Amino acid sequence: MTIQRDVGVEPVKDVTCQYQSTIDALRAALNHALIGKDDIIEMVLACLLARGHLLFDDLPGLGKTTLAKAVAHAVGGQFARVQCTPDLLPTDITGFTMFDQKAREFEFHRGPVFSDVLLADEINRATPRTQSALFEAMAERQVTIDGQSYPLNKTFLVIATQNPVESHGAYPLPEAQLDRFAMKLRIGYPNRTSELEMLAANVGSADGAQTETPTVISPRQLCELQEHVSKVPLAENVREYLVDLGQATREHSAITLGLSPRGLIMWQRMAQARAHLRGRDFVTPDDVQEVAGPVLEVRLSGDFDAAPRIVAEILESVSVPVHEGKLRK
Repeated sequence: MTIQRDVGVEPVKDVTCQYQSTIDALRAALNHALIGKDDIIEMVLACLLARGHLLFDDLPGLGKTTLAKAVAHAVGGQFARVQCTPDLLPTDITGFTMFDQKAREFEFHRGPVFSDVLLADEINRATPRTQSALFEAMAERQVTIDGQSYPLNKTFLVIATQNPVESHGAYPLPEAQLDRFAMKLRIGYPNRTSELEMLAANVGSADGAQTETPTVISPRQLCELQEHVSKVPLAENVREYLVDLGQATREHSAITLGLSPRGLIMWQRMAQARAHLRGRDFVTPDDVQEVAGPVLEVRLSGDFDAAPRIVAEILESVSVPVHEGKLRK
């Protein structure tokens, strides 16, 4: 059903973002790490600014680990990696308590989750029990061990990967965990020009490693930037547009579970981040649409091969509010 409404919001003049130089430096650093994937870098930056978590659903060897390390270095954060296997235990991620014989007391040993960027490689190979160790960490940025809660870093970011081809020994991610990711991305193969540039960059490197990504900002500055992005305003009609789109996901015949309120909030945060990356201090319907695919594909239950078509149908089912009471299809 197409929803029509008049919009009487005055246009807001674009302003030069005070953080633009920092954004440009982050963009340049990550584009250097992952060559020829500018569109992917933009989404990764939006996810970072929105305080979201990222799921890569792609083949091995396309640069997912390189990009995760580059993000950690660029924000001056601590990087940790967990190779998910069926024998991985929840305590291998969160940490554990051990009795210190000398001190005669229990001592907590922190796991890799106490980092700024955690790469959960092939997350779908871990058992559901181990996957659940990340639930609280991703949603509340804390972990509870033996009844004691431990806060994580404010900039804590999970970048998880899964291989869409090999399904042997894999455990599908539950809907509750998928809903804790901000988006799902696929890097894909680079084009010819980018691969030639990669080969040239690796000449003289014995282990194939590229130059380490420079630190652009500190974790404290990243927190300030994320806080600034969270305050990017949305006009009432844009919020209504988001709600209508969320409702459209719940009414689509091909979707088993529609968008949750948590997913809708994340969609709004991603749109705020996208507007900020464009140098604007307000969110437009175009920002909402541009992040729709990655945000919806990670959390809409149904035929995932048809996800791009379903997302397009959802966007087409709701009219876009524009200024002066007009509607743009």
